[in-house]
Amino acid sequence: MINKLSKMYYNLVSVYLITLFLTTSLLFFLPLNFILRFTISWFDRRLAIIHWITCFWVSIYTWLSPIWKVNITGRGNVESNKAYIMTCNHQSLLDIPLIYRTFFHFKWVAKASLFKLPIIGWNMSLCNHVKIERGNKISQRKMFKQCAKHIRKGSSVLFFPEGTRSRSGELRPFKEGAFLIALQEKTDIVPMVIDNSYNALPKKGFFPRRKQTLKLNILPPVSYETFKDKSVHELSEHIHSIIAAELELMRKQ
Repeated sequence: MINKLSKMYYNLVSVYLITLFLTTSLLFFLPLNFILRFTISWFDRRLAIIHWITCFWVSIYTWLSPIWKVNITGRGNVESNKAYIMTCNHQSLLDIPLIYRTFFHFKWVAKASLFKLPIIGWNMSLCNHVKIERGNKISQRKMFKQCAKHIRKGSSVLFFPEGTRSRSGELRPFKEGAFLIALQEKTDIVPMVIDNSYNALPKKGFFPRRKQTLKLNILPPVSYETFKDKSVHELSEHIHSIIAAELELMRKQ
């Protein structure tokens, strides 16, 4: 009986969150961003206003969620007027809403299929985020060029270097694209660590599992001067070890 009531409760929460998302998106935020994209982009080259609105829009769903609390630490480690390569482990679809709660300005690299999704994909295109098709070398070259342009315009670029969400929450090996760009563009790297989001939302599905406190820790930037002589592989392993150590520490607290 208790399990049935619990399942019913989380199903009701899911319906509430989906309804909240659809109504706020279609009636206000998406039309607003669409209008702004074609009226202010001529002077707002980074699309910072649209990004800020998106941060507020996405944050609503964790602010108003009865089952998800958010704990973010280390915001002060990031300078608002500086562009970084941001790297974060990836546990669930909640990771991006969690990072939007920082209100940092960034463009994130995502698989091309996400841009085809209604509402979410449309807004990703409006914000000029970066798409990549896995295994497509032409797409990879376009991604590198677009990331370099964003950094030179003053936008940070966010990568999930694992390439996909972890089923168990354990850290997977890193792909090296983010670190190649950091070396080429002489850009500092901000490691970020997320935990508990894999418990909050399963990899396959949109229905929450249980109440969770979602944790995000923003670590101090790793200066380009400290890794400029490393190979791409060495740098990838170095950032992986930083994130792995912090993830282990967060789970002990």
